[in-house]
Amino acid sequence: MYLCHMDLNLQGKHALVCGSTQGIGKAAAMELATLGATVTLVARNEEKLNVVCSELPVDSGQIHRYIKADFNDPEALKTKISDHLQTVGAIHILVNNTGGPPGGPALNASVPEFLTAFNNHLICNHHLVQCVANGMKAEKYGRIINIISTSVKQPLNNLGVSNTIRGAVANWSKTLANELGPFNITVNNVLPGATHTVRLKSIIADKAIKTGQSEKVIADNMANAVPMKRVAEAHEVANAIAFLASPAASYINGINLPVDGGRTACL
Repeated sequence: MYLCHMDLNLQGKHALVCGSTQGIGKAAAMELATLGATVTLVARNEEKLNVVCSELPVDSGQIHRYIKADFNDPEALKTKISDHLQTVGAIHILVNNTGGPPGGPALNASVPEFLTAFNNHLICNHHLVQCVANGMKAEKYGRIINIISTSVKQPLNNLGVSNTIRGAVANWSKTLANELGPFNITVNNVLPGATHTVRLKSIIADKAIKTGQSEKVIADNMANAVPMKRVAEAHEVANAIAFLASPAASYINGINLPVDGGRTACL
């Protein structure tokens, strides 16, 4: 008789989680640490990094760390990550997560807005992957998880720059999945829908100013557009990230996983 179990144990694994002082990034770091991973947080606010680092579970004897870095400077980020690896060794799990670009129609966006977003997302992600890939190959275990958006399946209104850049990241990710698969490294994208985060509050507030509607009406409309009639909590997205990071997801590679309560209308 064949007995199987779902292996979610991350003891002995080291995760690098970007944008991890709030929202989905923080929730992902907490969940990975709960499953036993040692976590290195990456964000630009050192005070918040200190707080979150002190809150991470240490039941498996982990020593968590953080790196203060600004994604507006990709080269400096690459240097800081490379230096960190000299201290901690291999990274097994990379969670690429960066705040989205400002909203607005694509037609109205300036070239610098596209270039800034391209650097913040694709170029920084690429630097990070290049930093950790050799260690993953040596360990014969790698999980690269990019937090993008459901816009890679269906572009969202009034998020022209974001839609464009997210699509580029999704295709870059799929290409890497093909290249790194032979080394037992998976590359997957998690696509959150509307989620209770600082980013969502900002989008709602901006839309309220532009439309004259109350923030409550806008928030209710967002929730009602989802078959489950609510937006996600950050930990619900983090659960998907943690699963893809685990040994249980060993044969899942190159996918776009919406975590949106069914809002995305296409397959």
